[in-house]
Amino acid sequence: MADAGYLTIGKVVKRLQERYPDLSVSKVRYLEDEGLLNPSRTPGGYRLYSQNDIKRLETILYLQKNRFMPLSVIKEELDRGESSTTAMPSAVAADLAIETDSEEVIEKLHSIDRIPELLGVSVTFVKQLAEAGVISLQRSPHGRDLVDGKDFALIRTCEELRRFGIGPKNLRQYVTAANRESAMFEQALVVYARTGMGAVEQTEEVREQFEKAFTEMLALTNRVRETLITERITEAFKGMTDQA
Repeated sequence: MADAGYLTIGKVVKRLQERYPDLSVSKVRYLEDEGLLNPSRTPGGYRLYSQNDIKRLETILYLQKNRFMPLSVIKEELDRGESSTTAMPSAVAADLAIETDSEEVIEKLHSIDRIPELLGVSVTFVKQLAEAGVISLQRSPHGRDLVDGKDFALIRTCEELRRFGIGPKNLRQYVTAANRESAMFEQALVVYARTGMGAVEQTEEVREQFEKAFTEMLALTNRVRETLITERITEAFKGMTDQA
């Protein structure tokens, strides 16, 4: 079967990682668990991906990266648009024909009425995110609500969280935390500049040093946050197990 053009999951990931650096074996398995992929299996249980499976995976990744579509909408589009395993959904074909670049989308303001078409989420959901402070809407000269393309990835992430029952109201705590942490980072960078860099001039080199320091602080604080949350969830699960 492998001689007929089938690839193992590891080779599929390696082939596509140049275009999609965040792709991993676990993500491909997750897409399979969500019903978006259905590769063949050997008698021993190993996954084997056909060329059609790989094309389908590329379509999914493209829609996520360039159209910011949630997986539920991508699955509906694939199921609705494919009359065969080689057919390309109409939305993808149109997108490829237009050559819509993600950077072009990000740098623009978009009418909120177009969000269902662009992201596959409702206007109501976007307004709820704005009310929770997760995103900010802007006003056009004609009084229409506009969504910044820079927020598209965040909106898509919030839509994915809804599958776990985490809605806009639940995300208010992250807005509050972000406000507090940004003030902490700002103060830390001031101290860093005074103690580690002396007099600071606005040069490209200094800006790069600040960006590197911020990136490192962000990674470290994320590690602390993830560790603390994991410990508490582990304790919670242990408590439920003990009670059972």
